[in-house]
Amino acid sequence: MTVDERIHTASDLLWTHWVDGRRLSAIPEALRPVSREDGYAIQAQLEARSAHPLFGWKIAATSVAGQKHIAVDGPLAGRLLQERAFASGDTVPYGANHMRVAEAEFAFRMRVDLPPRASDYAVDEVMAAIDTLHPAIEIPDSRYDDFTIVGAAQLIADNACGHYFVLGAAAPESWRAIDLAAHRVVGQVCEAHKEVGRVREADPPVSRVTREGIGANVLGDPRIALAWLVNELSRLNIPVRAGQVVTTGTCLTPLEIAPGDRVVMDFGTLGRVETVLADE
Repeated sequence: MTVDERIHTASDLLWTHWVDGRRLSAIPEALRPVSREDGYAIQAQLEARSAHPLFGWKIAATSVAGQKHIAVDGPLAGRLLQERAFASGDTVPYGANHMRVAEAEFAFRMRVDLPPRASDYAVDEVMAAIDTLHPAIEIPDSRYDDFTIVGAAQLIADNACGHYFVLGAAAPESWRAIDLAAHRVVGQVCEAHKEVGRVREADPPVSRVTREGIGANVLGDPRIALAWLVNELSRLNIPVRAGQVVTTGTCLTPLEIAPGDRVVMDFGTLGRVETVLADE
């Protein structure tokens, strides 16, 4: 089997399990990626399966605790597919979700392209390329029975646990003057009000789980995480495109979720993002 055949076969296997909501213990040894680069080559096949341009990028394992939990030594990049991205207030499928958590994240929309280059981008350079900041929710999932033991290469191949994503409205332009590392975020899992398709904004949430976090939980600062993503892709000869969204990792301990839950992430002056998980 050629290298290309191995990459495509491994990608086909993971994609089928994703669509069908099934799990596997690991990628078979003959197809298994042995390096981060191998993992990214398998992940890259996802874009060809989408009918739309790539929505953006995600970062997994942006805290030391998160890295220890899944036995990796650094962050991982994954792709956000347009078909799996939603707006605040939308109902998101729950399905056969294995991880069963929701994460509060700072997300950035790009204003201009950042092409690959030999030298790393500085944080200030990356921030100058940003159009808007958004509060966001990531609902991750894995195609592995136990995603904590398969290692970085297989996790990257599995899209760094990418699954569903919810983007809130753009924050006020004053966000650029805010210390995002110190910024407080409150996440809640609430009783959902039964209304098809949309959340009723006027109904006050009744919290079942509440947790707080700050931007510093994301590699020390969401802006640092964003620069890491740009440079990780640059080393892989992948540009970050204007209009794409980059979500930078959870800034609080992930919230346990179940079908029918309403998830609310309050970013204070930066806005709020919420979703209801389909009761199925």
